[in-house]
Amino acid sequence: MKNRLYYGDNLEILRNREYFPDECVDLIYLDPPFNSNRNYNVLFKSESGADSEAQITAFEDTWHWGETAEATYDDIIVNAPHKVATAIEALMNLIERNQMMAYLVMMTARLVELHRVLKPTGSLYLHCDPTASHYLKIVLDAIFGALNYKNEIIWKRTSAHSDAKRFGKIHDIVLYYSKTDAPAWNTVMQAHDEDYVEQYYRYSDEDGRRWMSGDLSAAGLSGGGYEYEWNGVVRIWRCPIETMQRLDEENRIYYTRNGIARIKRYLDESEGRPANDLWTDIEALRSWHTEKLGYPTQKPEALLERIIRASSDEGDVVLDPFCGCGTAIAAAHKLGRKWIGIDITHLSIALQKYRLQDMFELVSGADYAVIGEPATVDGARELARDSANEGRYQFEWWALSLLRAKPVGGTAGSRRGKKGADQGIDGVINFFDEDDKGKKKPQKAVAQVKSGKVKAGDIRDLKGTVEREGAAIGVFITLEPPTQAMVKEALAAGWYESPAWGKRYRRVQILTIGDLFDGAGVDMPPQHGTLARASRWRRGSVSEDGESQRDLI
Repeated sequence: MKNRLYYGDNLEILRNREYFPDECVDLIYLDPPFNSNRNYNVLFKSESGADSEAQITAFEDTWHWGETAEATYDDIIVNAPHKVATAIEALMNLIERNQMMAYLVMMTARLVELHRVLKPTGSLYLHCDPTASHYLKIVLDAIFGALNYKNEIIWKRTSAHSDAKRFGKIHDIVLYYSKTDAPAWNTVMQAHDEDYVEQYYRYSDEDGRRWMSGDLSAAGLSGGGYEYEWNGVVRIWRCPIETMQRLDEENRIYYTRNGIARIKRYLDESEGRPANDLWTDIEALRSWHTEKLGYPTQKPEALLERIIRASSDEGDVVLDPFCGCGTAIAAAHKLGRKWIGIDITHLSIALQKYRLQDMFELVSGADYAVIGEPATVDGARELARDSANEGRYQFEWWALSLLRAKPVGGTAGSRRGKKGADQGIDGVINFFDEDDKGKKKPQKAVAQVKSGKVKAGDIRDLKGTVEREGAAIGVFITLEPPTQAMVKEALAAGWYESPAWGKRYRRVQILTIGDLFDGAGVDMPPQHGTLARASRWRRGSVSEDGESQRDLI
């Protein structure tokens, strides 16, 4: 199987049997969009409430009660397994038609398909927040069976949080279910917490190595041991005398006041303890972490590595149907798993393509497939005209990704841009040049994207934007061919002189989508960057228990 990214609605994609036949995936991790910072009560207000309409925008159409949610509810009642239909009907009677119910209905339809595509040995991990976790457990019990519930994992994502008139919310929940009673499983380890270390590793060698004493006696041990005298004490020991002599020579034996030998178990040689369902040892991403890309809901790779290591083996297929900036995909690739990602925005797909390129030098189309992206000019035109799926913004983000330009006015996870906020700039490409004294100076190229009719006035507007922003270069990306008047306006803009590179570049450049398909790009200084770059991954940068060395900065 070739690794794949899909652009589109994950429900439609999951229901496509050519893409996803029955029992084809080993592990599923999903972190569906859910605004945990929103006032809890807003989610339960009636659809007629004006303030509810204003505050629910982050859910977009996906988590909004309307025709789609109503049709999905009807489909579940009629076609879903009996227990699932019964659970959803009961929840409808309990919380009625509102944003929370829309979220649960839309999630239920997807979870039914995710259960179908899981192999019998497969597992599912659903990342959510406490606002909805209790409802989701009812849905998951109905789909997977209550006996296949494994864990409610508590991830402590922050140390302190102040909330008015309630206890601070500092954790997320990950619900872990298996397809059957025989899921794939590998024990993963957690580091000992500080209290445990202080209590048990209370001894130190002269060089400062901490250790705890362990029993060398085999009394009462099943399987017996070795009886001999050691240090004047005769008893049954756990190891033969040759091993005891070696341990003594290596200074690994500690003697009690009674002269009884005990083994030193060093802290720096300990693998820790088998992981439990309270994860306090994985820190949420902070500004100083090198893996942070600026995606608002980005999770640390260490979190995904633990899940993937525990519930899959090398060569297994990992699926993330809400893949965002691609943390699950990156973690799966690190650990030698195959992977599939799905997202409904081209902005997210672009972020993942950059991340895969930066971390692993993977190239879209050669090393993995991207399904749902335009492959021809006609396909690009169809994307731009798809008004039902915010085609204008999807086209814009996709076109910018061909240049690795950072979108302006786009919100990660949203299907819409911010109207009126871009001031004539759709994307930015940052780079460094020199000033007149030879010092490093940040510069930028600004980009505009047009999918409809174009005219010479568009180029004049771009020239004005370049001047206003103090940009070095302006790039005009157009779906339709430029007119001769546009070309003349671009040529009249003159040149950008680069002191560092000793070259000059057209100040205003026009690129058609056809040009980009043919491999053309912006003519500009080569040392340029846009979105935060993922650090290059080096084999061996994953620890023994599969966690990223996220503190190596």
